[in-house]
Amino acid sequence: MKKKSLNVKNKIHKRVLNYLNNKRIFKIYKELELSLFSKDRFAVALSGGPDSLALAFVAKCFSILNKIDIKYYLVDHKLRKESSQEAKKVFLLLKKFNIHFKILTWRGVKPKSNIQAIARNKRYSLLINQCKKDKINYLALGHHSDDVYENFLIRLLRGSGLKGLTSFGKNSEYKQNEVKLLRPFINLDKKDLIFLSNKVFNFYVEDPSNLNNNFKRIRIRKLIQVLVDEGLDKKKLSLTIDNLKDSDQTIKFYIDKNIKVNSIFSKKNNTFLLNKSFFQQPNEVIFRSISTLMNSISKNYYSARGKSVTNLIIRIKSKNFKKTTLGRCFFQKINQTILISPENYTKDKVL
Repeated sequence: MKKKSLNVKNKIHKRVLNYLNNKRIFKIYKELELSLFSKDRFAVALSGGPDSLALAFVAKCFSILNKIDIKYYLVDHKLRKESSQEAKKVFLLLKKFNIHFKILTWRGVKPKSNIQAIARNKRYSLLINQCKKDKINYLALGHHSDDVYENFLIRLLRGSGLKGLTSFGKNSEYKQNEVKLLRPFINLDKKDLIFLSNKVFNFYVEDPSNLNNNFKRIRIRKLIQVLVDEGLDKKKLSLTIDNLKDSDQTIKFYIDKNIKVNSIFSKKNNTFLLNKSFFQQPNEVIFRSISTLMNSISKNYYSARGKSVTNLIIRIKSKNFKKTTLGRCFFQKINQTILISPENYTKDKVL
């Protein structure tokens, strides 16, 4: 790098780090630093909103102080005609801070219904695939405490079980043995991230879909504000979620024990053999044990629908059960043993 370019870069880095003298911004930076302890390289998911811009900034600070390379990705869904222009505007803005990102474009036909859910899945798919191309195992997201409350209520309305209600945590896996998702801002309020974006960038993108009541997440967001106005204490709600997480960890202990003691894995055939005791545990333990094994075999990120898994367990426990398929898995009863294998299973491969 030429001396002149190096001097410009150093000046930018000095200007960036000077913002850490602000106590409120430094607190946000420390949340990222704690989340990234012992992690070398990671990528940052951008959107142009205040949460992702705040994440981009503190990640830049982290990269300067620790002298590591960080990748930045922004997904252009092209669901709105303004999206590409907004992406370019964010690109030029972050370029001033020596933050350069790759734009990942969603090409092809766009959905006319269930738009937000499909777009979210597509966004994750594009981000994860790019991480794999760049050989990065960690992807940082800008989710904050308000997202936790929204996710909790949405899943509560869906009738989710304990795992579903508490699965939106600080760290999670997108797929087994692949990319881990990091949410360093999960304990921060959105207002803190808006403060940083205004202080540092004096800019952030306002997504017009945030005002669209056709989307369930937006209705839930407004409902939370109504509940807050009526006296809801977010700290108590957070405490409730934390208590549920503790209960979930207790159940997970017995799930792991059930799988370890009451199942055998054949690596050669990618098949689990479950003994009779596997199905003599509490219902929640059986349900989640089966779901865990199904995900392991099928490599699906999302589990089969809860009702379908429950019906499967009822059938397996019945005297007349022989075989069936669910979630790209094949189930067969042989004497007192249940075999779970890939859907393209043939009996000769296992026996």
